[in-house]
Amino acid sequence: MMKAYQEVRAACESSIRAAGLKASILRPWYVLGPGHRWPYALIPFYKLCEWIPATRDGATRLGLVTLPQMAAALAWAAENPPDDVRVIDVPMIRRISR
Repeated sequence: MMKAYQEVRAACESSIRAAGLKASILRPWYVLGPGHRWPYALIPFYKLCEWIPATRDGATRLGLVTLPQMAAALAWAAENPPDDVRVIDVPMIRRISR
């Protein structure tokens, strides 16, 4: 299922770029919130993987974000329109929400 999601996401992002649109594309890996709390159990695993050099990039890129972090990133993206296409990944979502 994730492969199909990633293919659709890539196709949509390509369409946005091909159309010459200005856009902020948020790419959270997983958003924690109501009905989506089971991944909280993975937080210690993510922290451990962030300490290990071989897994640090993946753990950071595929990190978990919260609903308040996403809301802050969405508000920031709306208040700071890009000149072109801007991708806001997990590390940037976290930085924005601080």
